[in-house]
This record gives sequence, C-alpha cells and structure tokens, in this order.
Amino acid sequence: MSVIPMPHRLSITLSETKSATTAPSLLAVDRALSDLRRAQIVAIDNANGLVTLVLAAEGATKSTIQRLKDLSKGQPDLIITAARAHTLGLGSFKNKAVRAKMGKALRPDLIESLVNPLAEFSKNDFFDIPFEDIDLKSGESAAIGLTKLSRLLPAAITVNLPVDNFKSFISAENLMGVTNHDIFGYEEAAARSLRAVSDAQVPLADAPQTKMVAFRPADGGIEHIAIIIGEPNPNEPVLIRIHSECFTGDLVGSLRCDCGDQLRGAIKAIADHGSGILLYLAQEGRGIGLINKLRAYKLQDTGLDTFDANEQLGFDADERVYIPAAQMLDHLGVKQVRLMTNNPEKVKVLGTCHVDVVERVEHAFETNKHNEPYLFAKATKGGHYL
Repeated sequence: MSVIPMPHRLSITLSETKSATTAPSLLAVDRALSDLRRAQIVAIDNANGLVTLVLAAEGATKSTIQRLKDLSKGQPDLIITAARAHTLGLGSFKNKAVRAKMGKALRPDLIESLVNPLAEFSKNDFFDIPFEDIDLKSGESAAIGLTKLSRLLPAAITVNLPVDNFKSFISAENLMGVTNHDIFGYEEAAARSLRAVSDAQVPLADAPQTKMVAFRPADGGIEHIAIIIGEPNPNEPVLIRIHSECFTGDLVGSLRCDCGDQLRGAIKAIADHGSGILLYLAQEGRGIGLINKLRAYKLQDTGLDTFDANEQLGFDADERVYIPAAQMLDHLGVKQVRLMTNNPEKVKVLGTCHVDVVERVEHAFETNKHNEPYLFAKATKGGHYL
C-alpha cells in the first residue's frame, strides 16, 4: 500500500501567510475574540456608514456598560439568540438573533438572568421589555457570531452609531475593529487556510504504526490533528473517523458520554483494518467549548437532555462545522472515504464539503447508567443509529 502524499512543505511560507490573511481578515477576528473574552468593547464595521459597538454579555459590569454608553452617546440593547428567547418563553422569532430593548433595565443582574440559564430568572422582570427579530446580516447578528466564536455565552450588548471614517474612529477610541463580512466568513476562511505545520511518528497502544500531522489555520488559531494509522491507499476509499475533541471523555474518562470509547475504539478498529485516518477536530462540546459544556452538564442534571441543554444556553443543538475535516482530507490526498459514524448528518454534511462518503461504518459501544440518557437523546433527537 502506498503512503498518502503529504504537502511538499510542512511549514507555511511567508507568501502563503500573507495571502491567507488578507481576505477575509482572520487576524482581525482573532484579535476581536481576544478583546471580547477580556471584557473589552469591539467595533464592527457594517459597510453602510454604521458601526456596531459590541460588549460580551457574559461578565458585563456597570462600568463596562457605562463605557459603551459613553462611546456611543446612546442606549445599548441586549442581543440574545432566538433559541435562548424561545426557551425563556419570550416569544417566537423567525431569525436567529433577537434584540431586547431594555432601556434602564440594562443592568448586570438582569442581563445575567436573561443570558445564563443557571441564573435565577423571573419573567415578571421583563414583562414590559420589547423583543424583536434582527436582520441576519446586521452588526448585531455578527456580534452573536463573535460571542459564539469566543466560546462565551451567545449574547452581546450592542449599540449602533453613524461613523464617517471607521479606521479613524477605532484608532481614536483605541478599539479593535472588524467587519461583519469577516465575522460571517471566519469559520470557512480559517478552515480553508489550514496547512500542515508539523508531523511525527507517534506509536499508540493499539496502533504502533501511527503518524500524527498537525494542521493550523493562517491566523495561528487552534490546531486540528490527523492521526494516520498504517499506510492508507489514497486510490481506494480510506477508513476514517471524524472525532470532535472531548476533554472529559477522551482525557479523564468521563462516563457521561461515549466519546472516550469512540476515540480508542476507532483507533483500534482502524489498526485492525490495517490502515486509516482519525481526524481529531478542536470542537469541544459539539462546538460550544468546554466551559459551556460543563454548564450544559449542570442543566442536564436538572432533567434536560444534551440538545435541550445547548439550546437553553442559547446555542444551536450542534454548532460543529466539518470544513476543516474536508480540508485536511484534501491535503492528505483522500477523495473517497468509508466513514465510521452513527450520525447520518455527518455523512450528509461531508457530502456538501465535496467528500465522497462511499460507506457509513457502524461505530457503537456498550452503554453505562451514566451515558444512557445522552445516547437515548442522540438516537431520538439527533437521528443517530444506536
């Protein structure tokens, strides 16, 4: 069997880096995410003469809200997802983002009760606050996208203001600026810019002949790992598993999910088959991040299932994207795959990413009393074959 061809260079050249970071601006989004996580205000250029100033709702304080008011000379609004508004019984909305015009009620305690399902909530506190749909292409929708990318709770405090010169404005106010076009295109652009940057032989307990290849996006963001077992033949359908990272299940052996069993089981199954690839994607908690996954676990302890818990937090039931997997397979020269999964949605989504899935290979393990509710929800709501 022939070895899968690797890229000619395992490091990104200067010219590659320059072209990868010009359009859209991955670095601008990455810096904006850092500022949001540090409770700083970010400016979004809507390309229509309006600028949206954004503050992450999680961790907002009286002083940071006041700075937002001072910068804009206006009254900010709270932006939440329609999924979160629906779980709170605040109405039905056609778009994914919802504006709460809170006025003087824009206080940290009320913000917390609206955006955090683990906080105390009383609908009486919000009976006279209007909630309205937001344009999907607006700066407020982009703000929700930023908070999701930053792995904070998907909620933001925003205000719009007219600005003649965006660059002059952010320079004068010492703000990080980004365009809504960059935000909406970030995940795909980052995935498209993935390059192999390092590889090494890493013998595994069940697969001694294993090579690991690290892929990194052009903005220096989070790496994804291809675990190549044996010598897969790229001229034949390659047995693969796409596995989203799970700190609790993969590393410390949590019994609440089957992720650890799936990871180690896939490695052994691929080795027993003779060759294949496991793509280890940095998408903890179906894309919501570790902290939010722990919040979801606490909600599950109250009786919610795994999908409802994510939606209570304001996320979609599954926030993962599979363009990174398709890009990694393309770099490795793989065109056709036999996909180890019980999730029919993975097969469908990979197809839209131009990966030819010639066969779905069953990949299930024994349950335990701790993960049975989780697996039942995946089967009944997620359509998984279990």
